[in-house]
Amino acid sequence: MKTQELFNILEQNQGKSLCFEYAPNLMVGTNYHITEVKHIAVESVDCGANADSWNETIIQLWESPSEIEKTNYMSVYKALGILKKVGKMKSYRLDAEVKFEYSNETFHTAQLFVNDYEIQGTNLIFKLAVEKTDCKAKETCGIPEDKLTMEPTNACCSPSSGCC
Repeated sequence: MKTQELFNILEQNQGKSLCFEYAPNLMVGTNYHITEVKHIAVESVDCGANADSWNETIIQLWESPSEIEKTNYMSVYKALGILKKVGKMKSYRLDAEVKFEYSNETFHTAQLFVNDYEIQGTNLIFKLAVEKTDCKAKETCGIPEDKLTMEPTNACCSPSSGCC
């Protein structure tokens, strides 16, 4: 999901509570806060020596241990106010992919993609998911598509394969 799409959804649902499902049927606690918004410019080189660049908006969610008994989720209206304040200080790249950074005692810190969202009664729920890593230079590295479903081996790229 792009940052602009996130803002559009939030604008259209300001009267709702903002919820996040970080894994199937597992919700970020009602005691979460938006603790940081990162505007990231990524410049990369893949294993096939291809340069790439893109932008990301990363919104960090943190569960406050002192508010563990809290029963209501943050309102979309409040979250939108926080995000707009950030935008006045540091402009958003509205075409940037948006991710949510989150962890808890049983879930490792991860930057989660927004797979979907849904409205359930008075709740706006963003469904988050971990994106698996991938080789962007499969053709250069000589990795046939049928190899992608096989179990990994201890083999490594040969010096003449085109991989790093």
